[in-house]
Amino acid sequence: MSYGTVGFLGAGKIAQTIAKGLLAANAVAPDRIAASDPARKNLQVLQDLGVKAADGNTELVKNADTIFLAVKPTVAGRVLEEVAPHITRDHLVVSLAAGITIDILEDSLPTKSRVIRAMPNTPLIIQQGATIFACGKNTKEGDGKILQSLLSQLGLCIEGDETVIDAAMALSGCGPAYAYVAIDALADGGVKMGLPRDVAIKLSAQALLGSATMVLGGNKHPSQLKDEVCSPGGTAIDAIHELEKGGFRHCLIEAVEAACLKARKLNALLQFQKKN
Repeated sequence: MSYGTVGFLGAGKIAQTIAKGLLAANAVAPDRIAASDPARKNLQVLQDLGVKAADGNTELVKNADTIFLAVKPTVAGRVLEEVAPHITRDHLVVSLAAGITIDILEDSLPTKSRVIRAMPNTPLIIQQGATIFACGKNTKEGDGKILQSLLSQLGLCIEGDETVIDAAMALSGCGPAYAYVAIDALADGGVKMGLPRDVAIKLSAQALLGSATMVLGGNKHPSQLKDEVCSPGGTAIDAIHELEKGGFRHCLIEAVEAACLKARKLNALLQFQKKN
């Protein structure tokens, strides 16, 4: 099972995150990664890591086997139009662009193009990421396993149906942002009650890290683990009561819903633009 040479159409944050993660995990050698981007500063970040800079999108496609579409949705159509004449059945195209459905990708590329839509998150850079992906109808048997063998080295990597991609983006794709807000807010609480800022941040982050590790490493539901912390008449249950009064669960659910609806709105807009 081989992913060959890895190419990034776009060298922005998500491309940098995946490339740095692959290099840190020794999953791919630097000379087997290339990127193209009109922004020189983006390319320079990867070049400093030993990644090759392609002279344009066409050159990148001609010399890559697994190609990540890592551009903003607003420019994805133009990039796909540019590279389409050079995409063959030998290429595996993995789109990381939010809102770009598999149908749009397949319609924008030659017939029978092998397309996968994936949604990763930023902790891939430290091999603690989460990625969900869906394969297009023209992929070869084993294409999903190729991507999984690559990205599972950077954390959790799950294959699913495309209908859940937007929801996964809203949950795990945006999830690190929710976690950072929670860490910051918990640290503020610690500072308010007398902890030094640096100590409060470390304790807050470690609390979330340890708790997440227990969820992933065991077979107990999060609610059960929560109950084990909340002794009868103790401090934790009073704290939970305050979270419930403040609508903590409600806010998190609403946050995931808002992000998912925004992605679906973008899907609809791109579909409309494609038809017109």
